[in-house]
Amino acid sequence: MEALPPLNAEMILVMFVMLVAIGLFIFDVFRVDVTALLVMTFLGLASALPWFDHLPGRDILFAGLASSAVVSIIAIMIMGRGLDKAGVMDQIAWSILRYGGRTEPRVIAASSTVVAGLSSFMQNIGAAALFIPVISRISDKTGLALSRLLMPMGFCAILGGTMTMVASSPLIMLNDLIESANESLSPDGHIATFDLFDVTPVGVALVACGLVYFLTVGRSLLPAHEKDTVVRGAGTVRYMRKLHGVDAAVREVQVPADSPLIGRDIRSLQNEFEVRVVATKYADKVLVSPRVSVEIAAPASLAIIAQPQNLRRFVTAGKLRLLPKLKEFRYLLARSIAGIAELVIPPESGLIGHSVRELNIRRVYGISLLSIVRHGKPLLSNFYDVPFEAGDTLVVHTAWSDLALLENNRNFIVVTSNYPREPHYPHKIFLALAFFAVAIGLVIFSDLYLPVALMVGATGMIVSGVLSIDEAYGAVSWQTVFLLAGLLPLGHAVATTGVADYIAQSLVILAGQPPAWVLQVIMAVLATAFTLVMSNVGATVILVPVAISTAVASGADPALFALTVALAASNSFVLPTHPVNALVMGPGSYRVRDFIRVGGLMTLLFLVVMITVLNLMF
Repeated sequence: MEALPPLNAEMILVMFVMLVAIGLFIFDVFRVDVTALLVMTFLGLASALPWFDHLPGRDILFAGLASSAVVSIIAIMIMGRGLDKAGVMDQIAWSILRYGGRTEPRVIAASSTVVAGLSSFMQNIGAAALFIPVISRISDKTGLALSRLLMPMGFCAILGGTMTMVASSPLIMLNDLIESANESLSPDGHIATFDLFDVTPVGVALVACGLVYFLTVGRSLLPAHEKDTVVRGAGTVRYMRKLHGVDAAVREVQVPADSPLIGRDIRSLQNEFEVRVVATKYADKVLVSPRVSVEIAAPASLAIIAQPQNLRRFVTAGKLRLLPKLKEFRYLLARSIAGIAELVIPPESGLIGHSVRELNIRRVYGISLLSIVRHGKPLLSNFYDVPFEAGDTLVVHTAWSDLALLENNRNFIVVTSNYPREPHYPHKIFLALAFFAVAIGLVIFSDLYLPVALMVGATGMIVSGVLSIDEAYGAVSWQTVFLLAGLLPLGHAVATTGVADYIAQSLVILAGQPPAWVLQVIMAVLATAFTLVMSNVGATVILVPVAISTAVASGADPALFALTVALAASNSFVLPTHPVNALVMGPGSYRVRDFIRVGGLMTLLFLVVMITVLNLMF
């Protein structure tokens, strides 16, 4: 048996950086992109020391920012946003309702198939984000429980990302990691990179497996939370009361001259009585979503949203007159002007970790927060200092014009879809589809460099006015960009310093030199486990060099092992740690145990189907 190569200072340093990065990912010490930047910066500092000759130098350290993987992802995000702005998603929702039927199995099959196809050419998190309003609209119109529809959609968005080499971050990064690994291999042992559709048979098999699962066994495991089975046609107020426990009716009170509330500001009233002042009128001056520093004067009228007991206490303490219906605000707060909406905090939102009080969201975004729904449980009070988390559902009162602006804000996903608004750019839909088709056509039928081909579509959408350049910038998840760019130097270091060879040979020795397929299964299980506790990008960067070295050491196909890791990095269904799972958790009112119950069997099926089809292909 071949002896392990001796450890040197470079290998020890890279192993230390790798273990620290894994720890930071697992324990969520920093945001994932911050961890990636720390890794990149530390490697850059270490490479300047005379003892470390094989660490990434200046030509490699920041090359990730201009790598084909990063540029391709940016282009795909911009095109996805252009398709949404042109109204393509509205057309898809209408088509699913018209042709997909209104029964649960047919809606699951139609919506999940479409989102899987869409996520095969764009980031799965983007496809899922675009489809949450679509599924919500279908749920509204059919009365089907949202919790029965969102999880199949989310899982199939993840599975759809395995159908092409441009659909998920691990697969987009794979060719760059292979090229880095080739630097440490002999010329006759170089690994060929993968073309766009090389992975399609595996992806199609996985999507088909997911669809069959959710139409048979998986469907019986899907949760149907009682509060989610409200008939949506009963009205927004009743829907919000049943679903989130929020009394969302707007009521008008009049403030007399002898009210003890005169001179107090809105912040103190909201804190003491747990009411939301959504509009004020004093001396013919009307304010919608007034600042919390505004003081109450008399005679005045206030538009209030509050739980019944809090409203009664507020009216009694303030000697207020509660009107039976809106009078001063009957036009300003009419259903065609303002109302209740649901927003979701996506994983890349800049609001995560900050509280309502810090962000002053009423003034900045024009929304009055009524409740934060987290893990299916509504926070109806004392939430001003609660930091936002990914997947939080916000129940807000807002003017529809302000809500429309939030659809262009990457800090939110607007779940409410059936509010009065102007369509985005429906007259641009054919341009958006044409440029998207041109980009994909260039990828498929030409030898044009992948990022250039995708940028043709993205740039075409910008130049033709499908979306503005500012909207294109807003479409890019810069957290993802810096996560990829920051970790690529670590992957290069793992491959070129001998760390990958050391880990691979250790694995072969510990396993007792088993058959190649056993080592392949071990690598797939490791990637699955890693991606449950850290980002799939991090798992891919660390394990692909190890997989290649393991294959070389055992005489197996290194391309097969590398692809196994990149695909298994998408096998993240058991916990809501994958961005797509975190995204649907709030709107679907899911609990962790829901993912464990439904995703556990899906995880095993994924591994079996993936390993089987990969070995049939290779």
